[in-house]
Amino acid sequence: MENNIMFVGIDVSKAKLDVALLPIQEARKGPHKVVDNSPTGHQQLLSWLRSHALARTAGAAEASSLDSSVSLHSLIHVCMEATGTYADAIATTLFEAGCTVSLVNPSQVHAFGQSQLKRTKTDKVDAALIARFCSLNRPPAWKAPAPEVRELQALARRLEALQEMKQMEANRLAAGVSCGIVRASLLDHIAYLENQIDDAQRQIKRHVKEHPALQEQAQLLESIPGIALTTASVLLAEWGDIHQYRGAKQLAAHAGLVPRIRESGSSVRGKPQLCKIGSSRLRKCLYFPAITALKYNPHIRALGERLKARGKSPMLIIGAAMRKLLIIAYGVLKSGIPFDPNFKTQTC
Repeated sequence: MENNIMFVGIDVSKAKLDVALLPIQEARKGPHKVVDNSPTGHQQLLSWLRSHALARTAGAAEASSLDSSVSLHSLIHVCMEATGTYADAIATTLFEAGCTVSLVNPSQVHAFGQSQLKRTKTDKVDAALIARFCSLNRPPAWKAPAPEVRELQALARRLEALQEMKQMEANRLAAGVSCGIVRASLLDHIAYLENQIDDAQRQIKRHVKEHPALQEQAQLLESIPGIALTTASVLLAEWGDIHQYRGAKQLAAHAGLVPRIRESGSSVRGKPQLCKIGSSRLRKCLYFPAITALKYNPHIRALGERLKARGKSPMLIIGAAMRKLLIIAYGVLKSGIPFDPNFKTQTC
């Protein structure tokens, strides 16, 4: 069955999906299809993929006679870039249909394209490139979050958007507005956004309370000094299943909270920086909690004091605190034990 796996690359955009199948023979071009990025287009794509997979497996003459309920897990491996919300719906649809689905960091595909000396960039070419990347690298399978986690993610991202809109309006107000009508409009909009933010926070709290597993995990995270319900909700929504990570270091890498070292020969001695190749939402949600934890969390306060004594910059200290806070959160959830400031191995 290994030889019958059909590798599929999907280039995702807001309006459409460009889909490429890896050809059976390298000398030929594989099939290509464009569908709308909509529920109707997703079903059209699923039917198209199923027909091609069954044709490759049983032969074109017998494909039409096969049961359409045949599992696609061992027949189709779909790969696409994790480029935001546009890929969420099609990834979930394909996963629920039984396909093996991989969501990969766009940097991986970009680097692969450079290694292939790719000179042309179109949606069709990108889809074929992703299919080849999938065939050669066999990226790990993605698992769709549980429905309650997907809803929590939607609520958390809505709260984030409302807070960003409020900050933009506050910045416009602080910049100075000479027109009274505009100033009144800004104040009204800020008041409206504040009400929406309060409502979103209440909905998040209610949603977590209605699902015992989420509530238990949130309570464990809230036991860590520096983490409140809002941060706990983002963590639970954005890092997915905590058991998918081999360890805390892999989770830190997923969040882009590992140091990037630039040293080469005797001349290149760059300052260490966060690599930032990972979930920006996880990094963003940990920034202010890390500042709080540097004051009130004994483990992170001790870390900050050691780094400060070594002459490290404030931003480097905050980055290290963010990573430490994420590792502590991982340890608390994996162990199922609330944070204990006297437990020296809490962050291992």
